[in-house]
Amino acid sequence: MGSFSEESFKACSGSERFAREMVAAGPFADYQSAIVAAREIWFNKVDVSGWLESFAAHPEIGSTSKAIPKWSQEEQSAALSTATDSVFQDLVEWNKRYKEKFGFIFIICASGRGMPEILHELKKRYSNRPIIELEVAAKEEMKIIELRLSKLFQSKIESTQQTIDQSDAHPSSIAASPVGVIGGHLTSSGSRTVVPGRSRPPITTHVLDVAQGRPGSGIEVKLEVFNPTERNPPLNIPGYGDWVVLGSSVTDSDGRSGALMSIVDKIPPGFYRLSFNTGNYFPSGLFPWVGIVFEVKESQVTEHFHVPLLLSPFSFSTYRGS
Repeated sequence: MGSFSEESFKACSGSERFAREMVAAGPFADYQSAIVAAREIWFNKVDVSGWLESFAAHPEIGSTSKAIPKWSQEEQSAALSTATDSVFQDLVEWNKRYKEKFGFIFIICASGRGMPEILHELKKRYSNRPIIELEVAAKEEMKIIELRLSKLFQSKIESTQQTIDQSDAHPSSIAASPVGVIGGHLTSSGSRTVVPGRSRPPITTHVLDVAQGRPGSGIEVKLEVFNPTERNPPLNIPGYGDWVVLGSSVTDSDGRSGALMSIVDKIPPGFYRLSFNTGNYFPSGLFPWVGIVFEVKESQVTEHFHVPLLLSPFSFSTYRGS
């Protein structure tokens, strides 16, 4: 499923070394496998020159050039929509000061962040020592890479689903093809085998910013399952079990997360937790993070669980969607 070209991976990072290493490490079974490889490559194989190459591929925060790539436009949309004239002028000056001090543009995962918040972060990070700021910028770049990888995998899922739909409409075209679509994945075969299954992971989520009436984009999301050490344990008490990470992502411009787990027909019963890094989205809000714990019962293993987060600075709620 996760087989992509160097060009695709370079679009996620701007670094040729990163793109080459990702192609060499692939193909990937799922999004989470790609993220694990991406982090290892970015922090342990790509050197400082590769990081700087990646930074240079980004437009400056606040740039309004029509030549900006689509992904960058989406990631900066919230910032541009909240930029007043005075804030924008301040940003231009601080962008210049930052680049003069560090030698590269200010890098931040801007998705879902307003311009005042971004400007505040820029001013705060300006006081860092160059060696510290380089590491901070690299970590922010990794967040951007993860966000873009989620979009890359989502496009692959949508493309695969379209192939399935077209195959259903034209069965004769499949009979002549050596490729069959099984459970949403492409596998070699001599004939078409239809296996009932899902077209998306069994657990999904999205974030809605109810305070501003728009999707909550750029929010880090983590899905975990509780691994108990004894029957019917109390949750979150040391010695009774651990939370095991299944996957992580960053919400896109529609507030939806990328794939947090593999596409499987049946989900193991048990307790699951969705954790949202809401502190970065609402830095002055009450909740630094939000955790939603829910149970999948034995009778529900084939069902879909869409568990969204409705968020404001001082409250949140959830429900089971479809």
